[in-house]
Parts: sequence; structure tokens; C-alpha cells
Amino acid sequence: MKYIDEFRRRAEAQGLLRKIREISKKEVSIMEICGTHTHSISKYGIREGLPSNIRLISGPGCPVCVTSAADVNRIIDFSRSRRDVIIATFGDMMKVPGSASSLQEEKANGADIRVVYSPLGALDIARKNTGREVVLFAVGFETTVPTVAATILAAQKDGLKNLSVLSLHKLTPPAMKALMDSGEIKIDGFICPGHVTAVIGAGAYSFLATDYGAPCVVAGFEPVDAIMGIYMLVRQLEEGRKDIEIEYDRVVTWEGNRKAQEVINTVFEPSDSLWRGIGNIPGSGLRIRDEFSGFDATARFSIPPGVDAEPKGCRCGEVLKGLITPEACPLFAKACNPEFPIGPCMVSSEGTCAAFYKYRKVA
Repeated sequence: MKYIDEFRRRAEAQGLLRKIREISKKEVSIMEICGTHTHSISKYGIREGLPSNIRLISGPGCPVCVTSAADVNRIIDFSRSRRDVIIATFGDMMKVPGSASSLQEEKANGADIRVVYSPLGALDIARKNTGREVVLFAVGFETTVPTVAATILAAQKDGLKNLSVLSLHKLTPPAMKALMDSGEIKIDGFICPGHVTAVIGAGAYSFLATDYGAPCVVAGFEPVDAIMGIYMLVRQLEEGRKDIEIEYDRVVTWEGNRKAQEVINTVFEPSDSLWRGIGNIPGSGLRIRDEFSGFDATARFSIPPGVDAEPKGCRCGEVLKGLITPEACPLFAKACNPEFPIGPCMVSSEGTCAAFYKYRKVA
């Protein structure tokens, strides 16, 4: 199959679900590590089409959601104290609530905060405003990092001195390791994120099979992709295999995108990083290398850590770890909804709470 329509055919999807029901005997818990998978599973009713012995768990697959409360408060406080600085950010981050405000509220109160659709948008702002400092509030998994690295390299080539980046990037495999090490939740296997893996390669998950006995399947995002990924993983679990398989082979390879990896490694190096709900995970973030410190906002400005306080009553941290589903949060679909989000899982288009809210059954 080559075209998107083929991956949305009802007959194909139903046929795969029948195969899963035929072979699935064991009680298994499968975690997807991508917000787009969570939305696809919810949108197409895949969870309801599976046998009751298969439990799907939504993990920390949304970069907006896993950005810690401390880092959200950090950029909000910075926007208040430095009204002379232009802050460029991706749209979803505007509405994420901090302890006392949000970037959206600070913009309304006079801060110069601008939404960009790619990191290159921040570069364009810096070129047009050479007399002012521009800070890119950079969040995202491995998919986003190459474009941020390329933006820094382009700024260096152009001799731009007024652009810097607050790097809050997160790396997926260390978070998966942290979940397995925590022992808080039983995970028998992973549906791995397609676009992240297109960059890092399926080989990046090998440790999960060898060290933890957890098989993985890298799947695409259309309904047939997602169900095929679940089928491949269930088949492994039933056969007692512990392999790393690729369903999304029209995009993903074992080695990944070597050019993207090279650009990332040129500009960034691994660092510890604070994840909402999970805590500090060693080697799960990316800091700007010393050679590019002129583009590091933490080096250029004094940006103290923010307060790491979750909104009152919000259980996003537990949702991100797969310990509860959104319905278990007392705020879900009541005080917290897409119009008035209390936690980031309801804000982002990739958030688990947003998916469960959008595709929930309303009596």
C-alpha cells in the first residue's frame, strides 16, 4: 500500500481486528508513546474494537504535556521581567497554565510573545528585529530538534547575534526506560512513535527488548497502521518473542535519518531533564553545546528555575505515566475542558485528555 486512503479502509481495519481477536489469549498491557497514536486510537474507536484482555495505555507522548510546570513558570516569569525581549513559541504552549498565569495572558498584558509554526519563524523574527533580543521557547521530541539545530546553524552563518534558544527538548528512549525502571505500571510492550523513530531509527529501542524483555513495534498513524502495529505486537507477545519491528517501513528505517542525527549532535548534547509527572530523567534532554553558547538563552540571560507546582486538583502527571485514564481525574470534562484547560494534557492537540474529551461518548 502506498497511499493514505489505503490505510483508512474500514475492511482492512476490521480484518486486522478479527485477526487480533483470533490470536490474542494473554492479558497484556501495551503503551503507545505518541500523542498522535492516542488520538488515532480514540478517533477510530480502536480501543473499543480490541478484546478485553488487551489494555492500551497512553504514555508520555505529548511534548507540550511533559514540559514541566517549573519550565512553564520559568518562561512566564521571564516574559514578565523582560518585556523588551521577543519570545517566539509554538501555538500550544500559549495556553498551558502556569501557577499564576500563561503565555497567552502575559501577551494580553503587554509581553511581546509571538506564535511561530517552525523554528525558522523565530529566525525570521530575529532578522526583522535586529535591535531586539529574540528567544525561541523550544519544546519537542526528536522530530523537532533537527529544525531547531538547523535554525541555530543558519543564525550562526548569517552572523545574527540577537537570537537565542531556551532548549527544553525531550528524548523518548530515556523516558521509556524510566517508566520500566519505576515499576509503577505493568508494560508488556510498546507501540513506538513513527515520526520520532524516522529520526532516531528503530535500533534506538533495542535496549527495551534485551534489558527489559519488552517488544516494540514502530507504527504509523492511520487507523490501519495503528491496528497493524497492535497486531504485530500481540503476535510477538503470544509467541513469546521480544523483537523490535517496523510497521511504518514506508518512512522508518533501523538506522534512522543520519543527516538529521548529525545536525542534532553538532549543536546539542544530552543533559538531564525534568518531565511533568515523572521527575528528573538522566540524559533525557538536550542542551546547547558550549561552541554555540551564544545561542543559548540560559547563558545569555539570567533565567532562574520556575516553581514546580502542579495546578490544584490536576492529575496530568498520573495520566502521562499511564497510571490513570483522564476520566479518573475529577476535573476532566468539568472544570477542565479545551476552552478552559487546567492541565496541559487538555491543552495540546496531542494531549491524552484532549483526545479522550474530543472522542468521548456523551449520553
